Amino acid sequence: MPGPKDLDPSSSPRALLGAELRHAREKSGLSQEELGARLFVSGSFIGQLESGTRRMQPEYARLLDDVLGTEDFFRRNCGASAKSKYPEHFAQAAEAEAVATTIRHYLPLLVPGLLQTPGYAEALFRTYRPMASDAEVEQLVAIRMERARLLNNPTTPLLWVVLDEAALRRPVGGSATMAETLRHVAELAARHRIIVQVLPFSAGTHAAMGGSLKLMEFADAPTLCFVEGLDMGALLDDPLTVARHNLTFSLLQATALSPPDSLVLIQSVAQTYEHEQHS
Repeated sequence: MPGPKDLDPSSSPRALLGAELRHAREKSGLSQEELGARLFVSGSFIGQLESGTRRMQPEYARLLDDVLGTEDFFRRNCGASAKSKYPEHFAQAAEAEAVATTIRHYLPLLVPGLLQTPGYAEALFRTYRPMASDAEVEQLVAIRMERARLLNNPTTPLLWVVLDEAALRRPVGGSATMAETLRHVAELAARHRIIVQVLPFSAGTHAAMGGSLKLMEFADAPTLCFVEGLDMGALLDDPLTVARHNLTFSLLQATALSPPDSLVLIQSVAQTYEHEQHS
């Protein structure tokens, strides 16, 4: 298993815990697998804690303090790493997404958050939270746009998105908002910052009829899979489960339109929305 990378302890509480965990484990003469066995988790799970791709939970903090003889260091500090601006069910996935080298994402009904425009995100949040104040909605939109800034890096992460045609056809926020959003997606694809494929209605049944799927790969930790529902989500690292979902995404890629044909369709639908807007 690749060794964990050196982290800057000042960068975040999660990075501090990861660096300290690595130091305490090596000081105890334990491998990741040996420490994992004492906590009844995998060695890769320990690696994810050390690399900062997984947040430390209180129950593991207590066990680590006991096994590694660190008094109450991890117990005292895991609370700081648990604070997040994201919903609880999505927080760990968002943190992992920020350090992933490759992200592969399928979402059946919406344009993924990393590709949304402010207008599209605002329309969603106003629908999800009809009683929220303008200030609350503005904050939610700002947090989503902050997530999307990871695409400002010209090469990392590699983002491969399979868009269901339903996401193109459902007019979130109206014609003007949809035209702007699809033009944004098309621009990212045209300058080769993302790879996007459209899963057309004509494909009929497909391998991910059950819901959304996000796979995240890292330089120094095993692949994680995130599946999500209404106000719920699960971050999965079981190798067999991840392998099965890797196959699912590969089947989606094989069923979807090619990237060039997908770009043509996205631009065509955007043009249709623009015509609707003017008329």
